[in-house]
Order: sequence, then structure tokens, then C-alpha cells
Amino acid sequence: VVSRDDVEELLKTIWQYVKDKEQLLKDLHSQIEETNRRLSVKQDERDYWLEYKNVGIKTQANKIMNLEKDIKEVKDDLHKATEYYRKALKAVKEENDRLVQRHMKINKEQASENAVRCLDKNSRREIEENEWLKEEVKLYQKEVSDLKASIQLLEEENISLVTKLIDGRLQNLRV
Repeated sequence: VVSRDDVEELLKTIWQYVKDKEQLLKDLHSQIEETNRRLSVKQDERDYWLEYKNVGIKTQANKIMNLEKDIKEVKDDLHKATEYYRKALKAVKEENDRLVQRHMKINKEQASENAVRCLDKNSRREIEENEWLKEEVKLYQKEVSDLKASIQLLEEENISLVTKLIDGRLQNLRV
């Protein structure tokens, strides 16, 4: 018989795994912010050199072109990093889903096996416990679906914010 403590322990393990993945997401966001900061520095440097060029110094044109290449490389790196983090986030989400499904399957199998083993001794009691386990599984499935929905909303919001930030940076660069 699977006890409530066993189920709670399993859920605590899953919850800790989800928290670890959220921390990974936060780390990924901080790396994106660092890349954005580097992009801002390169853009400021480019603006300085463009002003210098317009004053009449033509010998610095080569440096300006190199800085523009650097800005393009940083933008490319930002785009690659964004894609990488988006894929990493998707992989983490799929891994979470897979683990939750695996744990739920194991719980169901163990509950069925225990019920069959004890059926001859106390069949009535086992049937009641099996019904209770089914109710608990439904509750946990609802919690999992609520967590998935929350994660999806956060992912969409994060992607939207990164897109707005990149668009803003591009407009500032054009200006």
C-alpha cells in the first residue's frame, strides 16, 4: 500500500526538481541581460565613433567599421543565445513533463500491485484505499496541469519581454 507520506515525498521531489529548473531559467535570464548590457556598451561606442567621424576625422573610419562588425556579432550572439535559451527552456519543460508522467505511472502501478497482493486478506479495505489513491492522483494531476499552465504563461511573457527589448535596442541603434 502506498502511504500518503510516500506520495507526499514523491511530490516534494518533483517540486524540488521544478524549483531547480526555475533557478536554471533565472540564470539563463541573467545571461541574456549580460548580453544586452554588452550590446548597449558596443552601441554607445559605435555612436561615439560615428560622431568622431562626422567631425572630419577620416582616419578613424576603419575603427568604426570594426565596431559595427562587433555590434553585428553581438546581435548575432544575442539572437543565437535567445534561440539557445528558448530551446533549453523547451527541453526543460519536456523533461519536467516526462518525469511527472513517469512518476504518476509508477505510482499507479504500485497502487495496483499492492491492491492485488492484499485483496484476499482485506479486500474491502483495499478497495477503499484504491479509491482514495485515485482521488489523490486526480488532485495531483490538477496541480500539475495548473503548474504547467503557469509555466506556459511565464514562458510566453519572458519571450515577449525579450522580443520587446531586442526591438527597442534595434530602434535605438537605428536612431
